[in-house]
Amino acid sequence: MSENFPGRTGATAGLRLRGLLADPQPSYLMGAHDGLSARIAAEAGFTGVWASGLCMSTVLGARDSDEISWAELLDLVARIVEGGGLPVLVDADTGYGNFNTARRFAARAERIGAAGMCLEDKVFPKMNSYFGDSHPLAPVGDMCAKLAACRDQVDAEFVLVARTEALIAGAGLAEALRRAEAYRQAGADAIFIHSRRRTVDEIAEFTAEWGARLPLVIAPTTYHTVPRATFAELGIAAVIWANQSMRAAVAAMRQVCRSLLADGAAAVEPGIASLRELFDLMGYPELEADEAHYTALAQKWSDAKPVRVQSHSMSDEDVKHVS
Repeated sequence: MSENFPGRTGATAGLRLRGLLADPQPSYLMGAHDGLSARIAAEAGFTGVWASGLCMSTVLGARDSDEISWAELLDLVARIVEGGGLPVLVDADTGYGNFNTARRFAARAERIGAAGMCLEDKVFPKMNSYFGDSHPLAPVGDMCAKLAACRDQVDAEFVLVARTEALIAGAGLAEALRRAEAYRQAGADAIFIHSRRRTVDEIAEFTAEWGARLPLVIAPTTYHTVPRATFAELGIAAVIWANQSMRAAVAAMRQVCRSLLADGAAAVEPGIASLRELFDLMGYPELEADEAHYTALAQKWSDAKPVRVQSHSMSDEDVKHVS
């Protein structure tokens, strides 16, 4: 029977994500913030999802500055895992404290079916990397302890990505490389090298020095004009389109609200998804077919003649034997 549970897969989520990171061509992960955005990403053809801290915080009406608890975010991650059926890499920010909170986050993320998590090396509470200029880095040892604790907590298939914010903080290439190497030794499976420059120059310099020690992950939010072929030339393993889906939703909802208020529903209906599109996306026809199937089964069992079980009375001889 058809079903509406795309989260059910053969290989484990962690193995699927590892496969994406091992592909010789860059894999593309789409940012998601709930079950709907994850389903749309899957429908579009993406092979993996980034559960974005910025976008999940935004959808909960908060800022990306650790204003939302990690339990609240992981509740959304569970919806993302179920909604899209794709391997999900979770934005774990700084791990919400020390090694213990980080490993508890990792254990819960693994339990709800996430493929992996990404830890960044800033001080808790952190500010979103694209806002402001205050981005203090945590001591390298603290970050390594968190990675080691997470590695000890989860299965080997669960992917640990270490994100260095050294370039964001203005600490320079040498510090970014030093931190990335320490995180590799602490148990990271991949390095997320983050930059908010308008060009790919910083990333190119890092990749030239880094080589192939571990797969590299990037999020080209600010250098989005760089051709995809360049990412392949630089040896990038995964490219994250981290927040475009949420930003598109904000723009669309804002426009619709303004148009409805000014001009009424007739002005917006031609440009929004129809109810039929929504029902098809969410699997309503499959539910209808399943309902018919199981209703027929229920009727079949209801109409079946009961089978009589003949009782057997014990004879006096049987009673004596039992006694």
